[in-house]
Amino acid sequence: MEVIATVLPGVLLVRPRVYRDDRGWFVEAWGRDPYRAHPGLPRDFVQDNLSCSRPGVLRGLHYQHPNGQGKLIQALRGAILDVAVDIRRGSPHFGRHVAVPLAADDPTRLYVPPGFAHGFLVVGDAEALVGYKCTTGYSPGDEGVVRWDDPDLGIAWPLAGPPLLSPRDADAPRLADVPADRLPPFDGTTPRAAPDR
Repeated sequence: MEVIATVLPGVLLVRPRVYRDDRGWFVEAWGRDPYRAHPGLPRDFVQDNLSCSRPGVLRGLHYQHPNGQGKLIQALRGAILDVAVDIRRGSPHFGRHVAVPLAADDPTRLYVPPGFAHGFLVVGDAEALVGYKCTTGYSPGDEGVVRWDDPDLGIAWPLAGPPLLSPRDADAPRLADVPADRLPPFDGTTPRAAPDR
């Protein structure tokens, strides 16, 4: 597989090798050894999630702190614009984001490490099935959300009209209004996966 750095250190594109012939294609969806061989990718995932969303649905921007959660995201059906935002207090990239299109006809995934908020918008006319592997389990007491249209973030969501939002996402605060103790700190290093156990 190919691992490609984005403009945000620690946020990585993962492109598995695709084997194509006249029948279609085959790809190894995940393998422990290739991930353990790359220092920026997690060695272990503990939870798999699926999300099915109608066209125009926007989910995010979500994060967990202090029980941070890394996510490996892939569009299994349909297409999304996937977004990661650095929300680590003191980070030189604080408030910056990366936006990556992901679609079912391309097995590329995006790895979003702990310390980043994550969200996506369903694009096109079809519903999207999104799968993501998580480095830690869901922790309701640690969940946080940042407003999807925070003007300080400058995310160019490709919207034709208002997105379909959950009440929590619609009422989310701007990043500047999130209390400092609810944001993960920057420790001076590139986000890494948990060490081998």
